[in-house]
Amino acid sequence: MKWMPFRSPPVAHVAPLTSADRAGELAALHATAFARPWEADEFERMLCERGHAAHALMIGSLLGGFVLSRQVLDEAEILTIVLGPASRGAGLSRQLLSAHLAALAAQGVRRVHLEVDDGNAPALALYRRHGFSETGRRASYYARPDGSRANAIMMQAAVG
Repeated sequence: MKWMPFRSPPVAHVAPLTSADRAGELAALHATAFARPWEADEFERMLCERGHAAHALMIGSLLGGFVLSRQVLDEAEILTIVLGPASRGAGLSRQLLSAHLAALAAQGVRRVHLEVDDGNAPALALYRRHGFSETGRRASYYARPDGSRANAIMMQAAVG
């Protein structure tokens, strides 16, 4: 039997997304989590626009997730955050969101806003752990795959 050295699993790390080169990958990953996924050209446009910040969760050289925000003055809105199916449930969303919020704070952001489906318990728990609190609701805001509608919870948190 030939001896094989032990290889540790790839380490997850967060890196800025600074170009639109991965727009197709972002769209494919987004489609794993949303009933109305965004197209590659939408990601390409946002990544090229001033005022957008994006971070990727990289697992080795593979895209495991990402977060995208829009910044205006000292406020930002998280537009979307997604983890691929293989990355969910391992605490990696905390790593991704923490790094993104720290980067926003370093850019002068003091308050971050977002909306989330009221039925998305893991996301709600993640946001609450990061200091987000509910500021309002939008009735029947999100379309679900079965044709029903879900309420959106609006949240915000102070950062920096």
